[in-house]
Amino acid sequence: MIVTRNWLNEFIDIKETSDDELCVAFNAIGLELASIKKFNIPNKIVVGEIISCEKHPDADKLNVCSVDLGFGKRQIVCGAANVVYAKYVAVATIGAVMPDGLEIKPTKLRGVESDGMICSADELGLPSVGSGIMILDESIGELELGKDLSEFALLNDTLFELEITPNRGDCLSVYGVARDLSAYFGKDLIEIKEENISKKVKLGISREVALNINSEMDASVEIKLATQDSEHKLPLLCLIQLSAAGLFTQDNIQNMLQYIMHTTGIVLWAFDANYFKNDEDKINIDIDKTQDDLNIVKNSFGKTSIIGVSQDKDGIANAKTEQIILIAQYINPNILNDVISDKKIDKDPIFYNTSRGSNPNLESGILYATNILSKYEILDFYDGVLSHKVNIEDRTILIDCLELASIIGQDLDKSTVTSILSRLGFKVSSKIENVLGITIPQFRPDITNIQDIAEEVLRIIGIDTIEAKPLKIKENTHRDSKIFEYRLKKQIRNRAVASGFYETISYVFSDSSLQEKYDFDNLKSEFELLNPIVAELNTLRSTLLLNMLLSAKRNSNYSKKIIPLFEIGSVFDSDRVESQKIAFVWSGQRELENVSNHGKPSNMDMSTFLQKIGFAIGSFDLKSCSFKNALLHPYQSANIVIDNKVCGFVSKLHPQAQEDFDLSDTFMAEIDMSALAQKHILATEISKFQSNIKDLSILVDKDMSFANIKEIIEEIGCDKLHSFYPVDLYSDTSLGDKQSLTIRFVIQSLEKTLEDNELEEAMNKILDSLIQKAGAVLR
Repeated sequence: MIVTRNWLNEFIDIKETSDDELCVAFNAIGLELASIKKFNIPNKIVVGEIISCEKHPDADKLNVCSVDLGFGKRQIVCGAANVVYAKYVAVATIGAVMPDGLEIKPTKLRGVESDGMICSADELGLPSVGSGIMILDESIGELELGKDLSEFALLNDTLFELEITPNRGDCLSVYGVARDLSAYFGKDLIEIKEENISKKVKLGISREVALNINSEMDASVEIKLATQDSEHKLPLLCLIQLSAAGLFTQDNIQNMLQYIMHTTGIVLWAFDANYFKNDEDKINIDIDKTQDDLNIVKNSFGKTSIIGVSQDKDGIANAKTEQIILIAQYINPNILNDVISDKKIDKDPIFYNTSRGSNPNLESGILYATNILSKYEILDFYDGVLSHKVNIEDRTILIDCLELASIIGQDLDKSTVTSILSRLGFKVSSKIENVLGITIPQFRPDITNIQDIAEEVLRIIGIDTIEAKPLKIKENTHRDSKIFEYRLKKQIRNRAVASGFYETISYVFSDSSLQEKYDFDNLKSEFELLNPIVAELNTLRSTLLLNMLLSAKRNSNYSKKIIPLFEIGSVFDSDRVESQKIAFVWSGQRELENVSNHGKPSNMDMSTFLQKIGFAIGSFDLKSCSFKNALLHPYQSANIVIDNKVCGFVSKLHPQAQEDFDLSDTFMAEIDMSALAQKHILATEISKFQSNIKDLSILVDKDMSFANIKEIIEEIGCDKLHSFYPVDLYSDTSLGDKQSLTIRFVIQSLEKTLEDNELEEAMNKILDSLIQKAGAVLR
């Protein structure tokens, strides 16, 4: 956003404010200053009047001009084509030094003496206002022959380039920037009022134009009708300012629109009135709302322009248009962006303003356009306007001044807050003690709560004015489920790494055909991904193992002999319900070649794999496998049981799957993370009496697992039994279909040292139960 000092001065008195003060102000109020440039006209550049203009006798493109400088006449040869139309011009007299360092001296051009130079805007260091020389007019001040242009304050200006954040659409105009400065400097904003100038007012607009509102609209419009008798340009000052803002074009109508929009912030279209004429030669303008919720301006033949987005190119007015229809428009940027976001529509440059929030005060914008275009006789307007205004309910929030002071960090009285917000365009009313009712203006859709109000107040009073205070932090203890979940994951990760595994992170997506091949759930059709990132990742994974096995395959292709991986991540069932699991995969050797294994390490086995998993997740039991998928080995697989609940499985990779993935011996496990959640630990008394260790050797069936024996012993409920575990398993042909199992029992009392008969009683109770329920035989 570019503004100039003199342009701002139309709306706020900053004549006594230095450029440095303005720079500080812009940065303080959040309109970050990107660059600054000063325009200073060199000395000895004066106002001249062309008395006569004759063709050069020896050059078709040169003219010999007689120029009155007030203190004498000079003959100057000029090559600009527009010099023949010029009256008052800028003349560099002998001795003048131009901004590019050129010193003006008497010279001859094709044999004709030239005493000075008639200048263009570029040659004076001003923004370009078109080809040819700069033709002066009284928009820069009263023209006096021989007066130095350096004495014209309006030409010696300062340009400020500002970085405007996307939420500050209200500052995409000179008027909006001036409003913020008025609050910062505590000066009154000069409102746009009807100027007392002579106007050629025609009949009422309603006699010429019919406005039809065909449905309930989201947009407000205001329409003005004017005539253009001949082509007129904006005055010089306006063109210089427009060019400084980078908006100057060779189209006079577009220059007019851009100048009004950049000044006031309203969005303005100029149509050729013939565009809206029907078969009866009547001007009919239809304002409608499409089924797609687009607000449109439509002519009798169905051609449309989308309000806030784009104008139909067939209806744009030009320099030859006799009747011009000006349409000012406003639509809430939140509504506009919601409607446009999912549509592929070509957008005009105005969308940059409308999507951020243009000026909703269409009346003042049209008034400014009428004032300036009538003042310089560019257009003649019909009396009155046609308008449609959307009734938008005012948004009012209540703020407690004490809470506001707490957010800002400094006490503020109500009068200060009221003054600042009022100058920024808010309506402030006093409610109960220390409470203010703040009505938010339409041009600030970004303001929604007390924090936003605090920001507005703070940027005006300045953050540097806030007294520094020691930072006090009162931190509450965070002991919710999330912190426990984080700690658990961190603990398991550390233990898994210490056990030799490497963590892998894969996509949460998987290949549905691969999941189907290995009998894992796929999402139901109504829950499938609509736009997968690639064809091979077209569904949400229901297991971690497939992606991990693919990773193992890639590592194997890189000649890795040991591939120990683990991953913690989300999986999804067929109804897209998410859960957290941890998976382990170990493929290949159990260790690297070293002296102890004579350079020939063996492959991983189930027992070692279980030990490593146990080190990572803690103790667990195994039971016969109840899971069904094509990765499981038919003879080397088991359920993982924690707290008597099945929470996962462990298995050697099925030979067919091992062949599919081209892997050596591979073991895997997948466990629900919820089963590993840390339980509340209840402290128990520790016995101070001696523990007793007893071994019991029994014969049991070969197909009986220790898990069954463990259940039988635990069901006894012997309070003196501290712990037990297997220490030996033996079988040979002499035992037939039996095997010998030795179990070690630790027996201890909390009350006394146990006698032999008490130990014998406990062991007999255990043996009797095993004989009855497991068919055990004492060896």
